[in-house]
Amino acid sequence: MTVVAIYLVITFGLGGLAMALRLPPLVGFLAAGFVINALNVEDIPQLEVLADLGVTLLLFAIGLKLDARILLRREVWLTTSVHMLVSVVLGSITLWLAAVAGVAMLSGQSVQTIALLAFALSFSSTVFVVKVLEERGESHALYGRVAIGILVMQDIVAVVFLTATSGHLPSPWALTLVGLWPLTRFVRKIWSRLGHGEMQSLFGIVMALVPGYALFSAVGLKGDLGALIIGVLLASHSASSELSRSLFHIKELLLVGFFVSIGLTGLPDLPTIGVALLMVLLLPFKAAWYVLLLSRMKLRYRTALLAGLGLMNYSEFGLIVVSVGVSAGLLAQAWLVEMSIAVALSFVLAAFVNGRGHLMVEKIATRLPAQDENALVPEERPADAGDAEVVVIGMGRVGFAAYQRMTDHYGLRVVGVDYDGPRVERLAAEGLRVIEGDATDLDFWHQLRHSESVRIAVLAMPRHGANVTALACLRESGFSGEVAAVARYDDEVQWARDHGVDIAFNVYAGAGLELADQVAGNGVPERAQPADDEPSE
Repeated sequence: MTVVAIYLVITFGLGGLAMALRLPPLVGFLAAGFVINALNVEDIPQLEVLADLGVTLLLFAIGLKLDARILLRREVWLTTSVHMLVSVVLGSITLWLAAVAGVAMLSGQSVQTIALLAFALSFSSTVFVVKVLEERGESHALYGRVAIGILVMQDIVAVVFLTATSGHLPSPWALTLVGLWPLTRFVRKIWSRLGHGEMQSLFGIVMALVPGYALFSAVGLKGDLGALIIGVLLASHSASSELSRSLFHIKELLLVGFFVSIGLTGLPDLPTIGVALLMVLLLPFKAAWYVLLLSRMKLRYRTALLAGLGLMNYSEFGLIVVSVGVSAGLLAQAWLVEMSIAVALSFVLAAFVNGRGHLMVEKIATRLPAQDENALVPEERPADAGDAEVVVIGMGRVGFAAYQRMTDHYGLRVVGVDYDGPRVERLAAEGLRVIEGDATDLDFWHQLRHSESVRIAVLAMPRHGANVTALACLRESGFSGEVAAVARYDDEVQWARDHGVDIAFNVYAGAGLELADQVAGNGVPERAQPADDEPSE
């Protein structure tokens, strides 16, 4: 227990230090791994198990929220294919030039070895990107969906690579996995009867680990991919979002082990750090290629920039590729430490860049050549609020209830805005006036500014970070109407009031007020009502 206590104290302390420096806690977790390694603290074998569990639950949660149709979009599969090809070619050339220049670890390496390293560097981290998107509350935004689609395509390439390098094909029993589709139709009925408590969370863990990870591993396939596929098969269930939320904190806690384990791979020396820094210098080019390709796919520069910057990192899968190279005798054992340093440094750089906010992206996008709006994909074309008086941003449960109340009870002209395309289509089919848009997009608020009738903006997104970004964009655009925002915690309510929000409301307090209204509306006993001529306390 003493060893566990040391791990916890160092990890918590450095995670808190990262937050104090306005960096994501994961940067501190990465540093904790290296510090623990440097102090020669005894290994905890279970840490690797916890890390694997975290990654498996992460991919299962991605599947629960993934619309498989995104993988068929040209901007996903074509961008992934071209970017990986370009990355391997240009990365190989760069590493070969470094070898010619006399970089010790690269000198004497064969072309095959250098190409393997470039291939390892072509992947982006699913864990890091999804964590950033969830913290922003933007996994359903167009750029978030595109980024996740690219990551899933990369996972598919990873499975093919591992199969090809393992020396044997998956078991013939892998063909029986097609039976998972009717199986999930059966377990849906069980799921519907589990309620909303711990049994639902346990159900999700069982599905991710048993028919997901364990079954796929047993037939020679990547277990993480199995968890993702099971999540996709269950995604259409009405409780999929609730299950994803219930697993969120479990997954986040387990992923701490993943980030710490990267730092435990080994300690770098000066030459190792030098090569790792060389790899990090390639990251801006990696992001630039994503931006170029995605903008060519008729996405706006802003969308391409956000996706490209999000994918500007190296993947934990790079460690697996290097491990395969070591096993095959193509790479020295030192390359495992080298790759872990490069992955860790890429996370630090990507966390810093992505933490700069959307306004930085907006400023970069405005300096790029103008795009023909009519040539963009439908989701990227301007939406019009028309004669609406109120705009409700975020049409989840809170936003939907606010929309209904203001239209039915107060007779206001309201338009709802959400960046979840399928949700917009569903609500529009029900007769609601809803448009697809991203409130964290400065151009969106510029467009609303031209509508003179809009006088109230309601920020009803579930993530405080998304509401903060939307508020910054709203102020930057010069919107002069009233702003209302919801929050889940009192400190978030206070932050909103301190930053000029006219109405800041705690959603849980709102539930209590609604309950009181319902009770009073159904008739309060006579004795509970003060008489008109008697003062009430």
